[in-house]
Amino acid sequence: MTARWVVDEVAPVRDVSVEWEPISLLFKNRPTPGTDRYDASARTHGLLRVMESVRRQYGNEGVFRAYWGFATLIHHDRRLFDFDIGEVLSGCDVDPSHAGAFGDTVWDSEIRERMDAGLALVGQDVGTPIIAIDDGRGGRVGIFGPVITSVPPSEESLRLWDIVVEATRTPSFWELKRTRTEPPEFGARPAAVPVQPV
Repeated sequence: MTARWVVDEVAPVRDVSVEWEPISLLFKNRPTPGTDRYDASARTHGLLRVMESVRRQYGNEGVFRAYWGFATLIHHDRRLFDFDIGEVLSGCDVDPSHAGAFGDTVWDSEIRERMDAGLALVGQDVGTPIIAIDDGRGGRVGIFGPVITSVPPSEESLRLWDIVVEATRTPSFWELKRTRTEPPEFGARPAAVPVQPV
């Protein structure tokens, strides 16, 4: 939901450029093998490997196309395990051969390095999403969140973004939290990923 919020409502108006980075729940949470949580984390970790392979050929834009394609199937269609990765890539105008990276551990060091760079900005006791921005003084700062269950209307989305930016840039600010009482509302299935020449 945070990705949709930034892509659909914030980036076009606030001139935000998004660099997509991985966070592996397999590496982060170390779930017990043989459990449902392990199976889901291992599956999404494999998809991160695919996206890092895609990054090498297509850059950030290719990662976004693959991520949007996978996320649409997972969140809107509730299909984490039963889709063909190569077919999804083809539908995103990405070479389907990158699906072969799914089981290739050669990508794990890249995932860990990129993930650790994000966690270095926010600490180890957080999950996803993480947003990193310029701190206004020539450095980078990050924050966990915001965790949202639906994309707010346009004006609210922009107000929320401005608050997140201000809070993230405030050195003495650390945390806001309340217990979530509703599940995500994914809204309409996103339109096809816009294909741009690479």
